[in-house]
Amino acid sequence: MSAIVSSPPRDRAVFLNEGVPPTGLRGAAPTSDARVPWRISPQPFPLRPETVARLSTLGDDLLAFYRAANRLYHDSAHGHAPAWVHEYLDQGKGDRVRELGLLRRYRTHVPLLLRPDLMALEDGTFRATELDSIPGGFGSLAAFSQRYAALGFDLIGGPHGLVDGFAAALRHLAGKDDAMVAIVVSDEAKDYRAEMAEMAAALRARGLRAVQAHPRDVGLQGNCVCIETDEGRHAVDVLYRFFELSDLPNIPRMDLIVYAMKHRLVAVTPPFKAYLEEKALMALFHHPALREMWVEMLGAEAQARLAGVFPLTWILDPRPIPPHAAITPPLVTADQAIRRWSDLLGLSQKQRRLVLKPSGFSELAWGSRGVVVGHDVRTEVWDRAVGDALAGYAKTPYVIQPYHQSRRVAVDYFDFESDTVRALDGRARVSPYYFVAGDRATLAGVLVTVVPAANKTIHGTPEAVLAPAMVAPEAVI
Repeated sequence: MSAIVSSPPRDRAVFLNEGVPPTGLRGAAPTSDARVPWRISPQPFPLRPETVARLSTLGDDLLAFYRAANRLYHDSAHGHAPAWVHEYLDQGKGDRVRELGLLRRYRTHVPLLLRPDLMALEDGTFRATELDSIPGGFGSLAAFSQRYAALGFDLIGGPHGLVDGFAAALRHLAGKDDAMVAIVVSDEAKDYRAEMAEMAAALRARGLRAVQAHPRDVGLQGNCVCIETDEGRHAVDVLYRFFELSDLPNIPRMDLIVYAMKHRLVAVTPPFKAYLEEKALMALFHHPALREMWVEMLGAEAQARLAGVFPLTWILDPRPIPPHAAITPPLVTADQAIRRWSDLLGLSQKQRRLVLKPSGFSELAWGSRGVVVGHDVRTEVWDRAVGDALAGYAKTPYVIQPYHQSRRVAVDYFDFESDTVRALDGRARVSPYYFVAGDRATLAGVLVTVVPAANKTIHGTPEAVLAPAMVAPEAVI
């Protein structure tokens, strides 16, 4: 471990900040002397060895889950599983999205990058708030991991884990070592353009030919998909889509990309499978009628492990529940049994320890924009949110989950305004990144986000501390 680890925390924070391009990351203009729109910690976030071991196992479990969900959706669509499975996963989606999800030649494809967002609970367990197959942040995490490693810290995944993992997954998908990769970033995701450009540069240093591009840069020449850059035209082997499927109508050259994909002129990842980007999958995972199918596809041990990670989840389906039926699995909150969705109205603050969120196919389904935490709002606000969710089911299905509060942690950060290191009493979200190559999902790095303890939701904001994780036996989590 280099001597700089024992240097003052201020010096470390300044060193980390100076490694960011002057234009900043996430497309954000620097605030004061900081070059990133979050707080910088002078050291990585510590995780216990047993925690890291569990996270490593979780990668293969999630890969198995994605493959099982893929199979269940297709079986349902073709009459080999209950029809309501694909009906729920298709709800709110247009014909084109559904058609793309059923392309036979891509039937077994799953995303090559998996990232669950995990709440670290007081009892030492984790609960996933979502499963993200188009996650942001891995470009920034890769860049900062190298800076922390240069300070002498031993990170989970190592200094180049994110870049090496991404490169290996892309090479496996392309079937060649020197694949040409285009990371295509839409206007909706423009805040991530700078870090995706940094990732493309890192991939080039690993021997891949990679560029970050806008969808309008995609072209077709003969049987080749091409990308126009300042350096010229490049034939593309893999197109990494950094845009949501809900934004498909707004993506330039989308018809061309779909044509090329259908004719196997280019490999596109993540695949155009909106059903794999649904929080409703966690509701289906816990549905008693599907339990035997999940056990058969996953194996009993993996199913049991995932049952401890996926929170109980319910789809807010506004169709009347027959008098002899009930919500399943049972939904009970603070001794209040919810037998009809109307029972959610008028709940006390204690009974409203629930989270309401869009299932996935929506511009509100990322960045906590569509999330309503029941006990954090007034009764009338909660009642209106439930009513709106039920009324909007045809376009945007919502799910409801118990509110799981992450444990309190202490973390240091450097305040550039006061030129001092400060302590934050906060709550943590742990986001492991896994890259898929063949039959393995390898843990390449872990991002920890800590927000002030009073915050009810956790995501990257200017008041949040973001840091890669390292192993430390004395850690709290």
